[in-house]
Amino acid sequence: MRILLWHVHGGWTDAFVRGGHDYLLPTLPERGPWGLGRGGRDWPTSAIEIDPATMRGEPVDLVVLQRLEEFERAEAMLGRRLGSEVPAVFLEHNTPKPAAVTTRHPFADRTDIPIVHVTHFNRLFWDNGDAPTVVIEHGIPDPGYRYSGRIGRSAFVANEPVRRSRMVGSDLLPDFAAAGGIDLFGMGVAELPAALGLDPVQVSPVGELATKELHAAIAERRLYLHLARWTSLGLTLLETMHLGVPVVVVQATEAARAVPPGAGFISTNIDELVAATRVLLEDRDAATRLGLAARETVVERYGLDRFLRDWDELAIDLVERRRRKGRPITAAAVAARTAGVESHGWKE
Repeated sequence: MRILLWHVHGGWTDAFVRGGHDYLLPTLPERGPWGLGRGGRDWPTSAIEIDPATMRGEPVDLVVLQRLEEFERAEAMLGRRLGSEVPAVFLEHNTPKPAAVTTRHPFADRTDIPIVHVTHFNRLFWDNGDAPTVVIEHGIPDPGYRYSGRIGRSAFVANEPVRRSRMVGSDLLPDFAAAGGIDLFGMGVAELPAALGLDPVQVSPVGELATKELHAAIAERRLYLHLARWTSLGLTLLETMHLGVPVVVVQATEAARAVPPGAGFISTNIDELVAATRVLLEDRDAATRLGLAARETVVERYGLDRFLRDWDELAIDLVERRRRKGRPITAAAVAARTAGVESHGWKE
């Protein structure tokens, strides 16, 4: 197939483009949010940079939308209507905002373009209206077991943690700093210690690293802190578990499903999480055992093969229906084909 999508979320796209299709990535000379292309990533040759100006009338089997503005841009680029003339899905990466349970999804009134949620939590909390919905959970290219834990400090990863403070849980860092040192990774972490009134030695900004460098750095730290209150399941948490790093996790959103008992310390009680952090910082052997359990869990549930297989099944359903019938897709029409598929069954 030929699948059109913009390079929006690098971590998610890194997994998606490893399937068996051609992935068309709009590319502009200035790059930027509407023409990033491959973005310098080491992706398969099937991830193809294309000039949006040359795509009118070109064959495209499926469009994966990730931002509301992409709908009009894709229709103008292709010269065809999405949903009726070209199959499309809206990939929802985020939890609903501003209200947790009453926010209606922008595609809720469309029955011809399914909403694909990346977590079961997201599908449950968004008001999806009459739109057909499906969950395809994340898949991670396995970086392999890398844990050493030789640096007796916690790792915390967040982009713009000052602006997104309570959402990503960076406001909780003073509590965890009482258990031991913390190293900060991501965009905009340099301003965080001052914003929280913390010693930059105790809570030390490292900065934004390339994926491989970030994996290596986290694997050297004793544990990983995932403190988000209200965000979709972070890929860094899953990547960290793949590395064999033990995790201490706020029990919110999809994290409760991703980190089952025995695969990490997870709680809504901050005192319990701080105590667990202190234990892991002091006991490297215990940290190693917990990290191995985390890796075993995440490899089974969030493997790349399962992720790509789920997307293949969905894409085939959409494309075959468009070719045979040429009419809008509904949940009822494809229920028989997807019955019994736990990971991404359709839901009206």
